Amino acid sequence: MKVFFDTTVLVAASTASHPHHVQAFSALQRVVTRRDKGFISVHSIAEVYAVLTRLPLVPRIHPADAETFLTSNILPHVEVVTLSTADYVETLRSVKVGGWLGGKIYDALLLRCAVKCGTDRIYTFNLRDFRLLAPKGVEPKICSP
Repeated sequence: MKVFFDTTVLVAASTASHPHHVQAFSALQRVVTRRDKGFISVHSIAEVYAVLTRLPLVPRIHPADAETFLTSNILPHVEVVTLSTADYVETLRSVKVGGWLGGKIYDALLLRCAVKCGTDRIYTFNLRDFRLLAPKGVEPKICSP
């Protein structure tokens, strides 16, 4: 099965104290063991790093640990999806037409990546916004791991 990971799931998978860690880690392990084929957005690389290094944990996650987690535990096991300028422009148009504001553009871009790679499932813990923004026919693929 082809699965696309939203940043929220990657962060949960990387942090044992996260309330959704077990289910997120399990989904990521299915990719690591090649039972599923995993995909992430290129933007999620920076976003996971940013979130991990700012989580209010004691002790904080050190930048070197966040980088190691990404480069050792995620990136070797997933395909990174990029978008073209045309993809960005089309996504901007879709959020404009929907009247969506602010950070919803980032969720819409992640959905564009998921559609581009032909995923069977889109894993997120932001179900409400992803379902709201989903192109026609994509909503049934959106779920929590």
